[in-house]
Order: sequence, then C-alpha cells, then structure tokens
Amino acid sequence: MVPEKFKKPYDPSVTEPSLYRKWEESGFFNPDVCVERGVTKPNAESFTISLPPPNVTGTLHIGHALGTAIEDSMVRFARMRGKKTLWVPGTDHAAIATQTKVEKLIEKEGLNRNTLGREAFLSRVEQFAQDSHDTIVSQIRGLGASLDWSREAFTLDNARNVAVRTAFTRMYEAGLIYRGYKVVNWDPKGQTVISDDEVTYEERDAKLYTFRYSKDFPFAIATTRPETKLGDTGVAVHPDDERYKEFVGKTYNVEFCGVPISVKIVADESVDPEFGTGALGITPAHSHIDADLAQTHNLSMVQVIDEHARIILGDENIKGKKVTEARDHIVSWLRTEGLLEKEEDIKQNVAKAYRSGGIIEPLPKTQWFIDVNKTFRIEKSKIPGIASGSDTTLKEIMRTVISQKSITILPDRFEKTYFHWIDNLRDWCISRQIWYGHRIPVWYRGDETYVGVEAPKDAGWEQDPDTLDTWFSSGLWTFSTLGWPEATKDLATFHPTSVLETAYDILFFWVARMILMSGFLLGDIPFKTVYLHGLVRDSQGRKMSKSLDNVVDPVPLIKEYGADAVRMSLIVGVGPGNDNNFSVDKTRAYKKFANKLWNIARFILERTENAPSHRPDLTSQDASRIEEFDALSRDITNDYEQYRLYLAGEKLYHYIWHTLADVILEERKTVLTGENTKEKLSAQWTLLYIFSNALKLLHPLMPFVTEEIWGSLPNKETDMIMVAPWPSM
Repeated sequence: MVPEKFKKPYDPSVTEPSLYRKWEESGFFNPDVCVERGVTKPNAESFTISLPPPNVTGTLHIGHALGTAIEDSMVRFARMRGKKTLWVPGTDHAAIATQTKVEKLIEKEGLNRNTLGREAFLSRVEQFAQDSHDTIVSQIRGLGASLDWSREAFTLDNARNVAVRTAFTRMYEAGLIYRGYKVVNWDPKGQTVISDDEVTYEERDAKLYTFRYSKDFPFAIATTRPETKLGDTGVAVHPDDERYKEFVGKTYNVEFCGVPISVKIVADESVDPEFGTGALGITPAHSHIDADLAQTHNLSMVQVIDEHARIILGDENIKGKKVTEARDHIVSWLRTEGLLEKEEDIKQNVAKAYRSGGIIEPLPKTQWFIDVNKTFRIEKSKIPGIASGSDTTLKEIMRTVISQKSITILPDRFEKTYFHWIDNLRDWCISRQIWYGHRIPVWYRGDETYVGVEAPKDAGWEQDPDTLDTWFSSGLWTFSTLGWPEATKDLATFHPTSVLETAYDILFFWVARMILMSGFLLGDIPFKTVYLHGLVRDSQGRKMSKSLDNVVDPVPLIKEYGADAVRMSLIVGVGPGNDNNFSVDKTRAYKKFANKLWNIARFILERTENAPSHRPDLTSQDASRIEEFDALSRDITNDYEQYRLYLAGEKLYHYIWHTLADVILEERKTVLTGENTKEKLSAQWTLLYIFSNALKLLHPLMPFVTEEIWGSLPNKETDMIMVAPWPSM
C-alpha cells in the first residue's frame, strides 16, 4: 500500500520540523554514536568541520544560510561515505559588534555603559547574547544542519576562557606578545582600538591643500588634513628629486597657526615625487606610514588629536575643537597669512570602523600586540617546510602552509590575495577598550607585571581593564572546541579539521589568524582545505544592506518553500568564490522540484509492490539504464569529493526531472501495469535501484524530502537515509 501522505502534495512545513527531531533523537549527528551502533567503523578516516561561529548579534541572514547549506552537504556526504564525521557547532561573542548593539539599545533608555557600571552592563550584554543565541540555533536547525549539538561551544564560555588565557600566556612567554606605544586605529565613536582588518573605506569628496608652513619655509607641501600639521616633525622628499636636494638634512623651526613646530627635511625613496608637490609632511603621531618614516629617520612624535577626535594643541581657536572645525580655522589662517597656494577638489577614501561607523583617527597609544616578525623556536612541527627545532616567525608559518600546499584554498585565485595581505602585515594589535570579551590575563602591582592562566593568589594585583580582540579567541576555534589545551581524544581524532568553509571576505579576519594560532600553539595546520563562498546579493546584483531594504531573511523562505528548496537555490549554479544573485523565483522552482520527487515516489511505489529484493535478470534496456545511472553516480561522487556541490546538484536535478521522470518512467508505464513478467520484475527493480540511489546522491543537498521519501521505500538498507551507505559503483 502506498502511504496516505503521498496522495497530497509534499508539505515541508509539516515534514521538516518532525524529521529534524527524529535525526536529533537518533544520535547520529554524534560520530561516537555512529561508531557505537556500527554505522561507522572504529578505525574509519575522520572528517571534521568547525562551524564558523555566527555572531550573537541578532539573527542569521541569507549569507549564513548559504554557508550552513554548503557545510551540511559536505558533512552528510562524508557521513554516508562511512567517515567518522564531526561538525562542531558554536557561536561567537563578537565583542565589539555585540557590545555596540547593546549600547544602542540602552541609549534608547537614556543610559550608557558607564552609568550602568561594568557588572550591570555585562549582565545586559550576556542576556542579549543568550537571546540571540537561542534564535540563531533555532534558525540553524531549521536549515537541517546535522551538527553534533552535544559538543556545542561559545567563544566566551569557561572552556574557551581557559584556552584563550593559555594561548596568551604561552605567546607572551615566547616573546610574541608585547605591550608597546605605537600608532593604532582608534575609533572615536566606539572608544576603542580596532585592527587593520576591521577598517573599511568610504569614498568621499575632499580637498587637497597646497601651502607653506611659514613665509620663510623654502617650499610648499600638500595635504588633505592641515589640522594634523600641528604635529609635523619632518618633511620627506625623494632622494633623486632635484627640487629639494639642497634642503635635505636641514631643520626649520617655524610657528604654524600659533604652534611652534620643528621640521627636519629627510630623503626617503617611498615618497612619490608626482603626488602634490613631491614633499610629504610627516605627522608621526597620526599616520601609520608617517610613524614608520619617523622611526627610520629618528624623528620625534607629537600628538595633536585626542581619543574624542579633538585638537589638544594651540590657542582657544583650535584647542578642544573637533578636527573638522580646526581644519576650517587653519585653512582660514593660511589664507590670511598668504601661505595657501592651491586648493583642489579630489576623491578620498575615508577610513571607518567596520562596526560602529566611526571615522578612524590614527593615534599613538599603549596597547598589546602580537609580533608577526619575531623569530622563535618551533619545537615540534608537523608543517611541511618548517622543521621541528627550527627558527621561524608567525608570518613565515602563514606563508609556508599555503605556498607548500599544506592547505588548499578554493578557489585558488584567492592565494594571490592572501599572499599580498601577508606581505603587508603589521604587528596585530589585540587589545580593545571595551568591557565585553576575554579580559587580558595580565595583572599589575606597582612596577610589577604578572601574566598567567590564573590570577595571582596574593593581594594587591589589579587586572588590565582591556579585553582581547574577538579574532584572538576565534583564531583558536578549530582546536579549542576539541578540548585544547588538554590532550583530548577529540583533539587527537579530529584535528587538523578537514575543511574550513567560510565567506571570502573574512579570509584575513579569521582564516589567516587560525593558521597563525594553530601553527604556533600546535605546530600544525588547523584545516586541510579552505572553501570560500561568495556573497549573496539581491536579484539586481547589489550587496544586501538595511539602507537598500534588500536584506533577505531565510526564515520566511523556509516556512513558505522549505529548507531543501532554499538550500538548492543557494548552492546550485554557484561555484566557490563567486557571488550569488539571489532570486525567490529560483527557490520557488526548487520547491516544485521537491514536489516532483514526491510525485515520482508515489508513481514508483504504486507500481513496485512485490518488487524483487534482489537483482533479477535485467532486460538489456534496464541494464543500459543502470549502467548510465552508475556512470552519473561516479561523476557526481567525484563532484562531491572535489567540493563541486554546485555541479552535483545541477546534474541530479536534470537527471531526475528530465531523464528519470520524462523518459524512463514514461517508457516503463506499460510494462509496470502489465502482467508479472520477467520484464516487469526487471523494470521494478531498476526503478527502485535508480530512485533509491538518486535519493542518496541528493540527500546531502536536500536532506528533508529525501529522508521522508526514504522511509517509505521497500528493501532499504537502513531506516534512515542519513546513515545509509553511499551508492557503490
């Protein structure tokens, strides 16, 4: 008898939640359970993915749905192939992002973090994070993600706290973490330092001013920020620039807008003689480039701007003013003094904080850094190209693992981008002036400093108030989630992980830092393959943003069309690294495909009662159809192995719809409704063979509908397709 459910159209809204509960209750998301129940052999090869932990800042968007669908497809394929498969779930506290969200919320109540106090504010943040976590986990489950929830982690939980403090302490003891006074990216709006990778750029109209410091200064300079010239201590020119050779080495003491400054002329090959006047005013306190020039030429550093983006030098006309107000006054002064030679309208890339949107001010501050160029001894190394007991640097580790192909980046065109970033990498500033996050494990008592995993036991110590960059804890993710720093069974079995699947826009934020951390702390790689997916854009190819009101929420789509349809519409036809113009029409089409599978199942089940359980003598036509399908199955298996999910899905869609449904079923209708002949038995067995194996091939991509149909098939090897053996050819 054909089950009653097939007499109605397929309804994912009813089927999917109940199936996910069934999967969870089975325990098969846990690789240990799979071994215990004989689904996986104890000595099987492992396959591991660490879920890129979504930020607990609200809800997931369609980009998260893409990553989850890709990873779940990889995981389900590996599990069906008999591998010891682990997909580790977790969420990220996302320090700055989460704190910024809560600060905006309490502003509406007329409060701020200082009026609340540290403990009360953190309590509000933690509640917000928990609520967001619950929403996010519900959304991930709705997509069908076969994560081992028994191993769920949070970047700010106790286990990760121990890992973070251990990593910091070991890196400090190796001389790789230091405290220094350097120019950093300061966010006046968020009141914290941020890393280079958290700076975004916005093109704006600007003016390039050409002027002299004073009437007796021998030549003009050009800048877009005259207000910073109050802190100039040098002017750099190219050594081959004939215009300035006679001035190199000389020092000029002048008064600039009422502020005495001392400027030394230096020659440096980095100067572009074609830009402006070819003379570059050096402001060491407010430019990373100028700070480097100052260090090279032994120039002093004079701070002009404070943490609130206000001027701290000069008279009442500029001191205490915002930088834009001070700029207007200084430009007016230059005009009055006859020092302004030219004003030009130009386009300028303005640096902004990724999270708060504040305009970045480079400022000199005492912060904690990781030295990426310092040599250290790597005692035990599993990294090809870096021998145990050899001297190396963090930058060399990050470069070697990619150049030696220890880690494969898909698509490989991103290797060039990766190497360019490594070549220009500065020391990583890891301290943040926010309250939510991992507190830096450093304590002070007078002139004493203590660094350790645990707080000092004697009295009088005060802990550093800063927290760590969220990417510090995220950099430990692949191994901290497996029990490190303890030498756990999970760590030995599942690390290095098999694949890191993530968006290409965090290649530097996260991927490189995971390589850095794993290389130093484990002497090994964190993963073998990096699969970079592209951005999900709207149907017009525009980046999704709240301002354009084009952000797609996957939850309503899942409710209306089903998770299978959403997954297929995101994966099929979009290779790694390529952006995807999302269209609901595509999702709608794959809902129709799910219903097509449902109708095919009804047709076959109605015509295969009493079908043979073992392969009978096949007609030549059926044998040919099976040979054709097995060839397709080998091809699709190869696509899965090479992470070409987008091709596997497309090939299966076309085969099932256009070959199985349109051709094979049509040509077998008469035979299947006739007498119980050898030809009918052959046709029945062939259809069940092709359809059941097609469901297996499709299951990683469309897990719900394939599981629901599988439960009604006769002669199946397992009760659940999720742990059914992959088709053998």
